[in-house]
Formats: sequence, C-alpha cells, structure tokens
Amino acid sequence: MSEPTTLFAQVDVSAWIGGYPFREVPHPDPEVLVRVLQREGVARAWVGWLPSAWQRDPSEGNVRLLKALAPWRDVLDPAPAIRPDWPGWPLELAKQLDSGAAAIRAYPAQWGLGPGHPALVELACACADANVPLHLTVRVEDVRQRHPHDVAGDVPAATVRALARADTACRLVISGAGREFIEEVAWSLTPEERALVWFDFGWVWGPPEEQFARLVRGLGSEQLVYGSQWPLRLVQQSRALVALLAPDISVSLPLPYPTPRAETTADRELL
Repeated sequence: MSEPTTLFAQVDVSAWIGGYPFREVPHPDPEVLVRVLQREGVARAWVGWLPSAWQRDPSEGNVRLLKALAPWRDVLDPAPAIRPDWPGWPLELAKQLDSGAAAIRAYPAQWGLGPGHPALVELACACADANVPLHLTVRVEDVRQRHPHDVAGDVPAATVRALARADTACRLVISGAGREFIEEVAWSLTPEERALVWFDFGWVWGPPEEQFARLVRGLGSEQLVYGSQWPLRLVQQSRALVALLAPDISVSLPLPYPTPRAETTADRELL
C-alpha cells in the first residue's frame, strides 16, 4: 500500500468500526477504514467499537474490537470503551492497556454520568497514570437526525470543564463539539488546564457562518486535532474547513497527535 503524497493529519482520533444500532451505515469495516485513511492523507486512527456506547457493559465490545483490528494494527490503534461506574472496570482498563490501547473512550451521556461524576474523575486519574488520553464524544449524531429510541442527549460543556479542573493530569480529547462548546470550555480554563484538552473540530461550521475561522482566530489551532467520526460522517469535513480558511489564517499541517500530558499541581508537589 503506497504512502499518501500529502499528510493531512498524524491521527484520526475519532473513528469507529461496527454497526450502528439506529440505522444502517455503509462499510463499517476496518479494511475500508484503512483505505479511507490513505486516501485522505491520515497516518493512523484511534478506533472504537461503535455499539459500545449503548451497551451497559462495553467489555464484550472491546473483545470484538481487538479481534477485528488484529490484521490492521500497523495503522489502526484500539480505543476501547471503559465504563467507570461498572463493577470491575479497573481490571478491564488494565487488560485493554496491556492490549495496546492508544486512548480510552467513555460515553457519559449514554451512561448517565453527569458533570463532576466521581467515576469520571477516577477514570481520568487512571488514564493519567497510564499516560493515555481519555476520549469523550459530545454527540454521535445531530439531534435532528437521531432515532426516537436514541434518547441520550449531548455531553454538556460542564462535564469537560469539571474534568479539566479536577487536576487529574489526564489528557482529554473531545469529539463532536461545535464552536460554542469549544469556546465555552477553553475560555473557562486556566492556560495550564486548557493545555490538557484537545478538540476535534469536525463539527464546527465553515462558510458562510465562518465559525471555524472565528475559532482559529480566537483560540489558535495548536490543540485542534483531526477526527472523522467515520463511518457516520463525511471524512472530508475537516479538510474542507482548513482549505476554505482565508489566506491570513493558518493551520499547521499535518494536524498533530495529542502531546504527552502537562505537569500538574500534584506532580509539582512530588518534586
């Protein structure tokens, strides 16, 4: 398989495989995802098991995820789901870390974990200890196209803000957030707290509202990462947003891989 001529992003932080409970989606298979990444100039992907968001215990989905990704691990990294209010979750987390998890996914809206929930803070602390990011999905689909049986709402900005302020030292990667959400979170944090939060910008609107341009002008692009939410969304969305920016606005390419965690108060006290 040939390398892409131009690298757009070092990693797709928000891809899935597996079926979607509420409608048919085309090609939710890892071998198709590998071809999509090459076509779009993306080096790797963190891949979750899509049905896990609606499973009470996502551990079986993690088993299926690892089995499906096994032939493609040179390109596709597992991002298993850990439900931190479920019995035995630390053992499941340890097992997934031993299996090479690149990130850990959690779905607070689907699992009923609101802002400041102590289980989310515990999971963030465990991810920080393992030096892996905690990935949260604000929304899987736009509310206007959700199935009536999909009753989970969006993750509120307060959930992300509470985790970022909890001094856990955990890197947070946020997908499915619009401009208002990103700005609400970013401007409510200190620079040190904000450095821990990375945003997939694929849900931000471009022309004619120019919300992406406004976001980059205000916050910069240093902590923006690529997320496709494949196979539910068009993977070209983020590339189009960058291509349509005015000449005086720059976004450095390739879009980065989230960097190692920042130092926190707890770290400094140990010195």
